[in-house]
Amino acid sequence: MSKHTARLRAKKGQFSQAVGISRGGRTTKIYCLADARGRIVALALTPGNIADITMALALLEAMRLTKRLIADKAYDADKLRTWLIHHQIEPVIPGRAARDIVCPSDRKAYRRRNVIERMFGRLKNWKRIATRYDRLAINYLAASALIATVT
Repeated sequence: MSKHTARLRAKKGQFSQAVGISRGGRTTKIYCLADARGRIVALALTPGNIADITMALALLEAMRLTKRLIADKAYDADKLRTWLIHHQIEPVIPGRAARDIVCPSDRKAYRRRNVIERMFGRLKNWKRIATRYDRLAINYLAASALIATVT
């Protein structure tokens, strides 16, 4: 086995374990959908260097439909907005600064996004989640789900 093959295998292993390399070092992103009370409905992991929008449709398709989706600017994409409107879900997503066409959003409803931010804060109170002690992605995801149900 050559050095090049070994490097490729290491990269594939890191990706399959949801570890990505960014400016801050090795990172993992946790994506989740929560209900109005901040209870987690769906969880997913990706390497830290993957864009947030990539997991949006996969998570939304995995759950039952709702009346509205509240998300931050990272989820402002025409493809996601059209999918939401097609499924009769109101997108409450503020537009990015670089957006040409301004999309209206309900500012009063957007204030409810703090529920998910508080939920992530509660998750990161657990040192195991904040520092990712687990080497395997399945163990890290299981620990995240367990802690989400406890908090």
